[in-house]
Amino acid sequence: MINRQRLSDEFARLAAITSPPLRERAIASYLAERLTALGAEILFDRADQATGGEIGNLIAHFPAAGRDGDPLLMSVHMDTVDPIGEVVPVLNDGVFTSASGTILGADDKAGIAELIEALEVVREQGIPRGPLEVVVTIAEEIGLVGAKHLDYSLLRARHGFALDTTGMGHMVLRAPGANRIRVEILGRESHAGVAPEQGVSAIQTAALALAEMKLGRIDFETTANFGKIEGGVACNIVPGRVSLEGEARSHDSAKLELQTAHMVACFERAADATTRTIGSERVRPQLQIDIQSDYPRMMVEEDAPVVRLAQAAAAAVGQDLTIKLGGGGSDANIFNAQGIETIILATGMRDVHSPKESVTVDDMVTVAELLVEILRRA
Repeated sequence: MINRQRLSDEFARLAAITSPPLRERAIASYLAERLTALGAEILFDRADQATGGEIGNLIAHFPAAGRDGDPLLMSVHMDTVDPIGEVVPVLNDGVFTSASGTILGADDKAGIAELIEALEVVREQGIPRGPLEVVVTIAEEIGLVGAKHLDYSLLRARHGFALDTTGMGHMVLRAPGANRIRVEILGRESHAGVAPEQGVSAIQTAALALAEMKLGRIDFETTANFGKIEGGVACNIVPGRVSLEGEARSHDSAKLELQTAHMVACFERAADATTRTIGSERVRPQLQIDIQSDYPRMMVEEDAPVVRLAQAAAAAVGQDLTIKLGGGGSDANIFNAQGIETIILATGMRDVHSPKESVTVDDMVTVAELLVEILRRA
């Protein structure tokens, strides 16, 4: 059923359109035209006004074709991580990579191409399907920003699929929730050679906290990391300010809060440890700690209708579809929190967010076949 050449050409066109977060106007315009030609009514919400982006989320409504029923959601995102240059997709021996030393953008343009090809097949073969709502979000790569600002009043679907995870032949029903942690440590600057005893090092406080902190893989469903640190002025000045950004993730809400509290406590103890008397004043580093819920955890039961739909479709086309535990957040986390039961399907992309990123035409064909069958049965 799948037109391999058409699918391959579609992916190549998409990958060549540069679309970093909040700068997605070009690809949004292309997708609006492409999905309109496939029979959709196109809307853009006002997420751009809340995010400072070039354009809002794209919502495409496809009316029922030959069968009534509840609408089904299909979700992809139009942005990629910043490619740091023009993306030049190249196809060798059935494998797409980037020829320009950038990311390829298979995350998530493989999913978009697979969905478009499935819609082409359903239309040209006259396959009956129920109503369909396609959501193409902006700024997924910088914290699910588009999904967080999506106008959900424009949707009726209560279940669906997000095409946005690596590998092949699996679906994700559970993904962790996450807290984002920002810490600013304010010590006291002083000349490091003339009067070091008059200073309180914010860098030393941060180092003591991180040295004590449990980071990395905490257990099978919990992780933690500090990935950004900035501070200091010069090598001869006791640093008076340091800022850090990190996160904690877990599939268990209680564990998430416990890990977050542990990370905060490490900074408090480090501040105590680096407190010193300067003259007659007791100087303790000041801590400004901001904790925000980055996204809620996602958990869909294995007997949920959307899971059974995916399994039945996979069986009908002779594909294996296993269940895999997710390790990161996706738009599906936000959709589920909004009452739209959504699971994540693998799209074949590999080594994402790196110059090694790739996807094969064979894998995209396989995913498109599965999507055609899902649309047939939805």
